[in-house]
Amino acid sequence: MALFRAAAAAAAAADLLRCHRRAAAPRLPLSLSPSPTLYCPDGRPTPNPVDERRRGDLFAATLSSGCRRRWPRPRPLRLLLLLPVSSSCLGMGTLSMCSSYLSSSSAAAGGDDSSPPPPAPPPPPSWVDRWVLPRAARPYAMLARLDKPIGTWLLAWPSFWSITMAAMPGEMPDMRMLALFACGSVLIRGAGCTINDLLDRDIDRKVERTKSRPLASGVLTPTQGVGFLGFQLLLGLPILLQLNNFSQILGVFSLLLVFSYPLMKRYTYWPQAYLGLVFNWGALIGWAAMKGTIDPAIILPLYTAGICWTLVYDTIYAHQDKEDDLKVGVKSTALRFGDSTKPWISGFGATCIANLALSGYKADLAWPYYPFLVAASAHLAWQVSTVDLSDRLDCNRKFVSNKWFGALIFAGILCGRLVS
Repeated sequence: MALFRAAAAAAAAADLLRCHRRAAAPRLPLSLSPSPTLYCPDGRPTPNPVDERRRGDLFAATLSSGCRRRWPRPRPLRLLLLLPVSSSCLGMGTLSMCSSYLSSSSAAAGGDDSSPPPPAPPPPPSWVDRWVLPRAARPYAMLARLDKPIGTWLLAWPSFWSITMAAMPGEMPDMRMLALFACGSVLIRGAGCTINDLLDRDIDRKVERTKSRPLASGVLTPTQGVGFLGFQLLLGLPILLQLNNFSQILGVFSLLLVFSYPLMKRYTYWPQAYLGLVFNWGALIGWAAMKGTIDPAIILPLYTAGICWTLVYDTIYAHQDKEDDLKVGVKSTALRFGDSTKPWISGFGATCIANLALSGYKADLAWPYYPFLVAASAHLAWQVSTVDLSDRLDCNRKFVSNKWFGALIFAGILCGRLVS
């Protein structure tokens, strides 16, 4: 029995010696790690001493000489080359430690393709955020879209056109009337946005572009939205009362269009046409406020031109939400036209320009009106030809640029009336 135990001990010692020799053996020549440095218990000097900062390195192997060998912290790829060939010497614990180290290093380096993309940068602050507005008033300003004045411009331009066209030849338009309609456009546009958000708050929560609106996000309650709507209509009442009776009737009737517009996208693919009826109603009220009546030969072509213009810019605008609209189940001309959008809006743009030319001719505008009309036509053609309907940012840029189309038509009517 003693001999058997001695033989077993000798075999175990031989196995341990082989493990030590394998651990001390040079590694693969592909490793680019720096050569190790020996630290001995007796404090004997060693070549190439390592700084004490190296004592926190990853692992050390015990050598047969009683000294220990320290390796610099390897990179993940080098670590594979430094692993001993025999797993019996390192043990499965070392292998599992190395594999976890590699996985953590890979995740830190961004190698995990399943990790979510970084969040999109927040939009730049609007003037509502930059100006010194009370914090409690900011959600109401956002609800009225005061941070996005393009809607106010698009609503105001048709009324400015008709007021200027109704001026006496050679005279400036009525500045008081222009100021009244400018204030009315801000209030009516804000009221329309409030109604739209009240009725569409459940839909807006499902659309990426609109889910942060005050009512959709829950910053304001529906009761607060209704109260704010009444406040805006109350502010608009004194403006309406300064107009003549016929204009007041037209103004009250316009509220029916404003209140019913948000429902159109649920039932028809042509809500943009209905929006054209709403946004260009000011062309009728403006002329009626100046003349007390409606001249169909002048105003109907002007109103038709405005509706076709709205179909152009709001169809481009609707292409921003076409994917979300399909998911939610609402309709738009962007979905109705699809890949044929550009031919459709080209036709509406041509009809718009033709009716503007007819209206200016019937109103006896002088020749300066027509160069401006040509410039506006070029602007509209530029929009249609260059817009990328698959790019939301480009669609929004083209939509916002329509304020310049309205300004060109206004400048042409003003110059044509002054010269005539």
